[in-house]
Amino acid sequence: MEKKLIIKMIKNCFKQYYSDIDSLPMSSNDLEALADRIIQIKAEQPGVDLYEAVNDTVYEFVTG
Repeated sequence: MEKKLIIKMIKNCFKQYYSDIDSLPMSSNDLEALADRIIQIKAEQPGVDLYEAVNDTVYEFVTG
């Protein structure tokens, strides 16, 4: 799976929660960790939609 695509999807998803910011409210290490987590979810559950996995993971990061 293309990690760059997942990182771009994560950034776009954050725009839903923080529409008035120019940069992400996280470090590059956190961004990499989220992308790795999404790749892991897709590997464990191949039937899960990528868009859903990204949104769920970002939501957990924002709320938790």
